[in-house]
Amino acid sequence: MPVNLVPPKQADLLPIAGIKLGTANAGIKSTDRADLVLIQLAENTTTSAVYTQNTFCAAPVTVAKRHQNETSPCYLLINSGNANAGTGEAGLQAAQDCCQAVAELSNSSSQSVLPFSTGVIGQQLPIDKIKQALPDAIQSLTTDNWFAAAHAIMTTDIVAKAVSKQVQIDGKTITVTGMAKGSGMIRPNMATMLSYIATDAAVEQAVLDKMLANASEQSFNRITIDGDTSTNDACVLMATAKANNAIISRIDSDSGQALYQVIAEISQQLAHAVVRDGEGATKFIEIQVQQGVDTEECRQVAYTIAHSPLVKTAMFASDPNWGRILAAVGRSEIAGFDLSKVAIYLGDVCIVEGGEPAANYTEQKGQQVMDQDEITIRVELGRGGANDTVWTCDFSYDYVKINAEYRT
Repeated sequence: MPVNLVPPKQADLLPIAGIKLGTANAGIKSTDRADLVLIQLAENTTTSAVYTQNTFCAAPVTVAKRHQNETSPCYLLINSGNANAGTGEAGLQAAQDCCQAVAELSNSSSQSVLPFSTGVIGQQLPIDKIKQALPDAIQSLTTDNWFAAAHAIMTTDIVAKAVSKQVQIDGKTITVTGMAKGSGMIRPNMATMLSYIATDAAVEQAVLDKMLANASEQSFNRITIDGDTSTNDACVLMATAKANNAIISRIDSDSGQALYQVIAEISQQLAHAVVRDGEGATKFIEIQVQQGVDTEECRQVAYTIAHSPLVKTAMFASDPNWGRILAAVGRSEIAGFDLSKVAIYLGDVCIVEGGEPAANYTEQKGQQVMDQDEITIRVELGRGGANDTVWTCDFSYDYVKINAEYRT
């Protein structure tokens, strides 16, 4: 089960004026739940998006990027159960056909529709099933449908991921609501597998772009389940301006910082939810790397630890085999590394000091930390003043089982 992850309650997910969501069951992979989401954006909504940096990006990513450059989005179409990735020209045409189908039903242009897909790679998208389900998705469009939408975008997720927050800006109550999906094939190289965040604030395009870039970099770009960057990653931030606040034109203004902090908090909460719901996860692990020359090398050390199968399996076994952490730090390829300055901690327990086993360390102390379901690994490099943090989970038997049986 997910690690200390509480499922969202419908009553806790606040509607965003200017955003409507509809769901439908297209039967793409299963017929027992909704797998299609349509998000309608009010006129004059400002939209920002970041996409996977995987060179083999999915067809919907290619089409969404192109459409976003051509006009302002009016609709987002999301399907689960099929990634429409590795599908060649036929996949691109299928993504385009989906957009055209939405356009015809909504009296809009196909360029104003951004498509998103998640699921099995290498299988052609069942466009006829999606077309048949679209009228139901349109019929169910409503502002209070975030709960249903968060469930409809799930694949191997056990728990839906969605959250809302509010903040007062210039005497106006500003609402931010976001949802995400992701459980495996997670080492986002820009964002999580799929994430959608909306606010009713008025925000200039350049500022919204900066907010999304900063927030995703410090949240979705700091998590990993298995080190695999998906072909379909996408994160979208929408601002409808329906709160009637004075338009936010600077991210470093008081109003800009107030809104950004909420967006950043929601992004991090969603990112943590992805890790807590990692395929087969039993432990939530925070890896702090401190005293680096710069954040890049701190992140490099952190990810080397986070991606070590030996570290992750030791975590699953609650085995204080700290030599695996030491080995990962040592092979992180940091130039001019002075091991005599390195300290490593499990929680508050020092296991390595000055590059050597800590004098006060005992197996019992290490075991007490490893028995917990939330564990912090802290590494002090003794090289400078930079810090960075990455979040990951353990590797369990179930991770192998889930991915071995993914297509069955």
